[in-house]
Amino acid sequence: MKKSAVVLLFLTFFSCAKNKIVIEEIPFSYENNNAQPSLVSRNGSLSLSWISADEEKKASLNFSPFKDGKWSTPLTVATGSDWFINWADFPTHAINGDLLLTSYLKKSDTGLYTYDVVLSLQKLNGEKIKEDFVLHTDGVKAEHGFVSIISNHDKGFFVSWLDGRNTVEKGLDGHNKPMTIRFAEVTSSGDVINEKELDSATCDCCQTSIGLTEDGPVVVYRDRSEKEVRDIYISRRINGIWETPTPVHNDGWVINGCPVNGPKVASNSNNLAVSWFTVSNQKPIVNLSFSKSNGDSFGSPIKINDLDATGRVDLVFLNEKEVLVSYIEGDDNGTFLRIKKVSIEGKVSAPITISNIDGGRNTGVPQLEIFNNELFVVWTVFENEKNQLKSVKLSSVNI
Repeated sequence: MKKSAVVLLFLTFFSCAKNKIVIEEIPFSYENNNAQPSLVSRNGSLSLSWISADEEKKASLNFSPFKDGKWSTPLTVATGSDWFINWADFPTHAINGDLLLTSYLKKSDTGLYTYDVVLSLQKLNGEKIKEDFVLHTDGVKAEHGFVSIISNHDKGFFVSWLDGRNTVEKGLDGHNKPMTIRFAEVTSSGDVINEKELDSATCDCCQTSIGLTEDGPVVVYRDRSEKEVRDIYISRRINGIWETPTPVHNDGWVINGCPVNGPKVASNSNNLAVSWFTVSNQKPIVNLSFSKSNGDSFGSPIKINDLDATGRVDLVFLNEKEVLVSYIEGDDNGTFLRIKKVSIEGKVSAPITISNIDGGRNTGVPQLEIFNNELFVVWTVFENEKNQLKSVKLSSVNI
């Protein structure tokens, strides 16, 4: 079956003969190149944002709610010809009530990785509140990106990002200082407040992830030690104070470069789940770990992949005790986008293959969300000499 064919398969989901699932492609057909998707399910709505680029390399950030079983006519949030567009450092968005906060990356100088995080705040009906404002206040021409956004109850938004303001300086060893990770709040009127550096040394270009627990926001990211150990860390804000970051697990992965493969965090009640890519004994692995204490401590990692892992994970809670994790893995027979269900007690389902997939950069980072008891997955494909988004939904009685 060709990748471009409409997928309509009846499969046994999670090894349960009575639980049939349908994988159905949702048409997505817009002009130009379309890539870098961000998929968000929030308060009874599902929405997608992405970047389109025309032949003149003019880019637009688009937003589309899912309505009446299809992606609605997109709203153009911003346009520009001086953006930084990259498969791994993609825009994101979040919804809070009738407010939409989006991000994109704009070049600040001629250097390859000199760009700023630019935000736009508007209502879902398109009414602008504050357009095209820079998230960070340092004014340094350096790399700023890998943004995560989540709603802050009814008070605006929480945002995390990787920040390169210190990388233009030399450390005591004569090398440039490392990237940092920072946090800020964006109010309902678009003010950026409570900006805070969470860690002074992080991996350069792994995606960040942000979640909200009963105790407050948490940020999960790939750390970087002086000995180039690049494990996944968590930083928590408890009673208004950010705690010292701690490892989700001490993998001990030493790598002299960035794997461009960030973690994902999801929360439900006081349960927290984190999934991530690592390498152990020269074997690439996707791990998942649960915390029953809002991230104060984590259980032993649960191995997810069966074949050689590419990673690029996403993660959602199915209910209070189970999550769904998406990941990419492959062998000599091909590369596959797959999902598994994992319980907080450590039970792991058989995999379900969403699609054969290109293991290269064109695929981007697949997106996973639950909406109206159905599972949605979006990723990027290269067809007919251009990038295009592929979106499917999985319907099951028990999803």
